[in-house]
Amino acid sequence: MSKARFAMAGNPVQPVHEAPDWTPESWQRRVAAQQPAYPDAQALAAALDEIRALPPLVTSMEILALKRQLADAAEGKRFLLQGGDCAESFSDCDSGTISSRLKVLLQMSVVLIHGLRMPVVRVGRFAGQYAKPRSTDVEARDGVTLPSYRGDIVNGPEFSAAARTPDPRRLVRAHSASAMTMNFVRALIDGGFADLHHPEYWDLGWVEHAPLSREYKHMVESIGEAVRFMETLAGEPLGNFSRVDFYTSHEALLLHYEQALTRQVPRQWGWFNLSTHFPWIGMRTAALDGAHVEYCRGIRNPIGVKIGPGVGSDALLRLVEALDPHQEPGRLALIHRMGAGKIAQALPPLLEAVRRSGRRPLWICDPMHGNTESLASGVKTRRFDNIRAELEQAFDIHVAAGTQLGGVHLELTGENVTECLGGARDLAENDLARAYKSTVDPRLNYEQSLELAMVIVRKRGVHPAPLLEH
Repeated sequence: MSKARFAMAGNPVQPVHEAPDWTPESWQRRVAAQQPAYPDAQALAAALDEIRALPPLVTSMEILALKRQLADAAEGKRFLLQGGDCAESFSDCDSGTISSRLKVLLQMSVVLIHGLRMPVVRVGRFAGQYAKPRSTDVEARDGVTLPSYRGDIVNGPEFSAAARTPDPRRLVRAHSASAMTMNFVRALIDGGFADLHHPEYWDLGWVEHAPLSREYKHMVESIGEAVRFMETLAGEPLGNFSRVDFYTSHEALLLHYEQALTRQVPRQWGWFNLSTHFPWIGMRTAALDGAHVEYCRGIRNPIGVKIGPGVGSDALLRLVEALDPHQEPGRLALIHRMGAGKIAQALPPLLEAVRRSGRRPLWICDPMHGNTESLASGVKTRRFDNIRAELEQAFDIHVAAGTQLGGVHLELTGENVTECLGGARDLAENDLARAYKSTVDPRLNYEQSLELAMVIVRKRGVHPAPLLEH
C-alpha cells in the first residue's frame, strides 16, 4: 500500500485508497441480515442521535497501531490472542468480572510469549460484544412465541414480551457499559496491572490448586528471572515490561450502532469505526452483496471475517477482493471456524486459493464455533478434545500449505464456570449444571484456556514441552 500524502500544514490529509461509492450509510441500500425489528422508529432515531453525540470508545491512532501489529502477525513475527465472552451482559460490567477476563488473557499471553519466543497481540472480545446473531428470529415455548434473545444491546434473555421486545435505549446503555469497561481496562494497564515484574497481580484465587498451576508458575518464574537478568545488564529498569498494548474487538452486527460511531478524525483521511479497534463480520452476515460487507469495506479499521466449511474458494476470493482490494498489510484477517471433523477437508482448498492469488491475509483459527453441540438435555456445550483437535489440525494444515497461522480466536472467561466438557479437570456432563452461566454459547474456563495456550506452544513453540513436566 502506498503511504498517505500530507498536504501543506493545516490542510487535511489526502486519501490513499478510499472505497468507491461508499458512505457510512450506504449499507442501508443493501439487505441487512440479523437486524432487530424495533417497534418504535422514532425512539431508535433518538437513541442513535444520542450515540452520535457521545465520545468515541477508541482512537484512530490505536486502530492504526493494531493494524501494523496484525501485519506482523500475518508475517509470523507476532501471534494474535483474541478472546473473551461469547456475549457480554450488562450485569457483568463490574470490576471483578472485567479484571478476571483481563487476567486470563494476560496469563495466556505469558505462556505464549514464553513458548513462542515472539510478541503477542492481545485483543479482548469485550467492551462491545453485546449483540449475537441467532438462527431464528423467534423462539417458542409452551405455545408462546416471542422474539429471540439477540444480546443485551437489543433485548433481555427473560422469556417475556416486555424483555424480548427490542429496546433502542439498550444501544445507549451498551455504549456506556463499553466505555466503562474500556476505561477500567486502560486504568489497570496504565497503572501497572500488566507489569511483567508483578505477574502475581494476575492470580485467580480459585485456581491456586489447579492441575496446570505448577507449570504456569514455573513459566512465570523463568520470565521473571530473564527480566531481572536483562535489567542487570542494562543497569536500569526496562520500562517496556511495565505495560502492554491491549485492544478490543466485537462482531459488527448492529449496523445502525456501528454507523453512529463511524467518524472522521483530524489529520487522517477516511472513516474509522471508533466503537472498537477490530470489528469482524460473522459467518451469517458475510454475503458479498450484503449490508455488512458493504459497511466494512469502507472503514479503515482492520477487518476480520468468519469463514465456515461451506465457503467455496471463488466466493472467498471475491469477498477478499471486496474488503481488501489494495492488499493493505494488516487490513484483513480470515478467521476459519470449521469444526474438528471438517477442517481437514474444508480448509486446504481455501488456503491454496488465497495463496495462489498472491494475497497474505492474517489467518486466525476459531476452534470454538464449529464444535458446538447440544446434549440430549438440550444444554449447549463444546468438548475440549474437539477444540484442541481443530486447533492442532489447523497448525499442521497451514504448515503443509506453506501459509502462516497467525492467531487464535476463543470464547473464554475468567469465571469458575463448567460449560465445556473435558480439559484439565476432565469435566463431565453432570458437571455442567454446577456452574453453567452463559446465556448464549459455552465458554472455556480459566484452566481450559491456559491448557489451550500450552497446546499452541507445543504445536508452534521454539522448545515444546509436554504438559505438567515440571
